[in-house]
Amino acid sequence: MTILTATADRTKFLRIALALDAVVTGVNGLVYLVAAGPVGDLLGPAPALLREIGAFLLVYAAAVGFLATRATISRAGTKAVIGLNIVWTLASVAAVIAGALDFTTLGAIWAIAQALVVGVFAEVQIMGLRRTR
Repeated sequence: MTILTATADRTKFLRIALALDAVVTGVNGLVYLVAAGPVGDLLGPAPALLREIGAFLLVYAAAVGFLATRATISRAGTKAVIGLNIVWTLASVAAVIAGALDFTTLGAIWAIAQALVVGVFAEVQIMGLRRTR
């Protein structure tokens, strides 16, 4: 029983980090999917693109949430989430710098802010993964 408690304690931080990522990503995806028109007007990208991003984010959030709820958290799955979060962070910054998605000023600020949040999720998940050793 003590071993199970110690193991659970080592994974708690990672579980919370993954679960928070899933919730924030899911809410973001839902907003993009359901309110693509108004969000597109506000941020700049086309509503069709926002719907596609929203659908992707919902699927991704479900996968991250599933990972967080497993009895044993997959190290490979967690590394994949971390890698995708890093890619999202870098791609968001690159899109703003390149002017690739016709961001409004508010849209560029939102994209950078979102990149920072996702980057923090990646860092916290790295910390959580290290704690599970």
